[in-house]
Amino acid sequence: MKTHLFGPHVVRESEVFYHSKLCIGLVNLKPIALRARGTPTGRAKILRSDERRVTGLALNARTGSQVCDLMLSTQKIGRVIEREYNGSSLTIAIQVRHTHVHVIPRRFGDWANNDDIYKELDQVKEASTLHDVDNEGRKPRSLEEMKEEADRLRVFFEHVYPDE
Repeated sequence: MKTHLFGPHVVRESEVFYHSKLCIGLVNLKPIALRARGTPTGRAKILRSDERRVTGLALNARTGSQVCDLMLSTQKIGRVIEREYNGSSLTIAIQVRHTHVHVIPRRFGDWANNDDIYKELDQVKEASTLHDVDNEGRKPRSLEEMKEEADRLRVFFEHVYPDE
């Protein structure tokens, strides 16, 4: 069984829904549950740069080709996530030190003040920092749940948005 490394975590190929030359798109083990009413799923999708090693994992240590592939992949994944989760827009959160991107579907009015999502994401980040990234406040999904979501999304990248 093919696997990928994501920091200290092993990600099974069944959790991956997208492949580019340098990136993969995968579903979250422990989705960030956002509180806003109307959030399409309350789940952030992760797009991460592939495990090609560079000095450090920081964004500023990546090559131009790696960064371009990451952004083009984010755009392709974002199109599908927004449509499939009935969003009207997206919030894209880039983690710089351990390079990966969260693609979060949004709906008009899901927060009274549109920028309040960033306050909530900061609260989640602070809680994760205080209690480790794998804090117990976020319930892990089963392998079957993650496989089902990845299978559903994967078909859009095999047929709808092939690499240009």
